[in-house]
Amino acid sequence: MTASVDDRKAMGTAARDRTPASAHKKWQPAADRPDPLTVLEEQDAVREKDLVPVRHGRMMVSPFTFYRGGAGIMAADLAPTPVAGLNVQLCGDAHLSNFGAFAAPDRRLLFDLNDFDETLPGPFEYDVKRMAASFMIAARNNGFAASDARAVTRAGVAAYRAAMADFARMGTMDIWYARLDEDELLAGIRSAASAGARTEGKLLQRQEKQALKAIRKARTRDSLQALSQLGELADGRYRIASKPPIVVPLRDLAAFHGLSADEVEHLIREQFRTYRSTLEDDRRHLLERFEVVDVARKVVGVGSVGTWAFIVLLQGRDAQDPLFLQVKQAMSSVLEPHVGASRYRSHGERVVRGQRMMQAASDIFLGWTKGPRGRNHFYWRQLRDMKGSAVVEAMVPAGMTYYAGICGWTLARAHARSGDPVAIAAYLGDSDAFDKAIANFAARYADQNERDYDEFVKAIRAGRLEALEGV
Repeated sequence: MTASVDDRKAMGTAARDRTPASAHKKWQPAADRPDPLTVLEEQDAVREKDLVPVRHGRMMVSPFTFYRGGAGIMAADLAPTPVAGLNVQLCGDAHLSNFGAFAAPDRRLLFDLNDFDETLPGPFEYDVKRMAASFMIAARNNGFAASDARAVTRAGVAAYRAAMADFARMGTMDIWYARLDEDELLAGIRSAASAGARTEGKLLQRQEKQALKAIRKARTRDSLQALSQLGELADGRYRIASKPPIVVPLRDLAAFHGLSADEVEHLIREQFRTYRSTLEDDRRHLLERFEVVDVARKVVGVGSVGTWAFIVLLQGRDAQDPLFLQVKQAMSSVLEPHVGASRYRSHGERVVRGQRMMQAASDIFLGWTKGPRGRNHFYWRQLRDMKGSAVVEAMVPAGMTYYAGICGWTLARAHARSGDPVAIAAYLGDSDAFDKAIANFAARYADQNERDYDEFVKAIRAGRLEALEGV
């Protein structure tokens, strides 16, 4: 029998009695904290060795980029922290750069979470703390005053708390259909720019223009545009151009994990057939109208660098009807040692199922496969489907405050789909005690992240780790 609303509220209130908001603010590294460099080295050991220096080079740009690649470090740090016992489907890596715009199946631009490599069920606080710390670190990276950095961070947490209170009052189907689309996004950007015009003037106006331009640009980011950037004509037929080490077609990978060129081609086509079987019938029928033309390894992101990642060029009715798919290796979530193993035997399926649970609308070509002999897991999606992201490094305080607000709302909506918004809202309460506590946690964690970053750079300078900068 489903619990009543009153019982669900009581559950949240009881959780607050056990773990008050103040329990979250006094974070300090555990006495037996794993060495962050060792954590990174353990991850590097199972990645493509020639790409590990690229990963390190991207992480050493700043404490902010180091944090982006350090999800495993933070997962270990979050494990001993207090929790309310209210679980949701976690993104697992909810830092501010893992939010962005993309096209829904109805071709409307949505703002949502867009990275689920680490997704697993677990305590809702883990995502909130990961998000909050990312805003504190980004604000410091942009040179904000300490008061502005704290205000930005609190804005994100306050938006999460307020949104969860709204979702607690909504019907179940209303929560499921809730989304932040381009009209609301544009209106919010203009409103935020107007509100902050007196204090930040031309800087904010310039940022407003950049944001509006980014949304318009997202609409042009499709497979045809990708073909103009990633493709080349050879013997009257398009193929993927070689741009090592970022893009390397399989034809240029002479010995790809001990497989010949013919074996690789057979493997890709076999994988493609298996992947199609994970799609709904109508989408599988649509994909069958395309044929595989070329495949390349393509380096992506920061934390993902060194894992297997490919792009697949397909052709529909003719050469001017391309479709690019991205294939990413799905490894075990960094959260697994701390919250338990996934119910899914395939990590690719884990990622896909988690993404579908958390997003307001997901890519129609989202699917998964296992590699040869089931040793590697992958998930598939469109490479570019009107994807757009914020330029965090260019944000001023008012702009980042607005961005923190929509990220907080989005994370709450994602959690409300799988968790109990009534219980979570009751736990968070009506005061700003939770906001203050998480902001305090974020400041302490940002301090630790800076110390870890310094040790990381020292290890590179000393030769313990290898880095390739500027790639």
